[in-house]
Amino acid sequence: MDIAGTPRKKAYRGFAMEGQIASWYARNTAGDMPEFEALAARIAQRLPAKAGVLQVAVLEVAPGPGYLAVALAKLGPYRVCGLDISRSFVRMATEAAAIAGVTAEFRLGDAAAMPYPADSFDFVVCRAAFKNFTDPVGALREMHRVLRPGGEALIIDMRNDASDAAIDHRVEEMKLTRFSAFVTRAIFKHSLRKRAYGRDDFLRMAAGTPFGSAEIRDEPLGFEVRLRK
Repeated sequence: MDIAGTPRKKAYRGFAMEGQIASWYARNTAGDMPEFEALAARIAQRLPAKAGVLQVAVLEVAPGPGYLAVALAKLGPYRVCGLDISRSFVRMATEAAAIAGVTAEFRLGDAAAMPYPADSFDFVVCRAAFKNFTDPVGALREMHRVLRPGGEALIIDMRNDASDAAIDHRVEEMKLTRFSAFVTRAIFKHSLRKRAYGRDDFLRMAAGTPFGSAEIRDEPLGFEVRLRK
């Protein structure tokens, strides 16, 4: 409940990513490290060059175990932050940064009510989580608010018309055990795909926020959505 005693709307769709479920997810996605590293390198190329005391700042919304945020923190003297609704993931990501010897701050919070001041970040990224937000437009508004003028947001997520073949190929790439592959394939096909959005959905949501518009690139399994402040 909030301070007035009113029940809060659940900030995520589906199961809470806590405890053993969070650990299972972390194990299954650990094999995607080359993908996280490649994405971190792409993001680093898009970050502005800054001189003086103002540090380039990046926020990952829903970083999960922190693999992408940690990979990015290794690439430069960036201020890397992560915001997740899962206490388990905040703990895991904090531990991952410490083990890697990099500086990255992870906080508990809701994507639709971020605990950061306006104009705090040069880049915001959200990978494989946007479809799980119960207030996606609120999350977009918050991304716009915390971005500095000229900043960019990148959302990478599944599309609602992803084919079974694309899902099967993605699960094969993950190199999971037979049981984990079976479970992951079922989750993609019978849960995540139903929550996912289409191109028109993203364009409509962006139009309802200060971003106004979005640039969308199609992928076999999903989209890359870019928004600029």
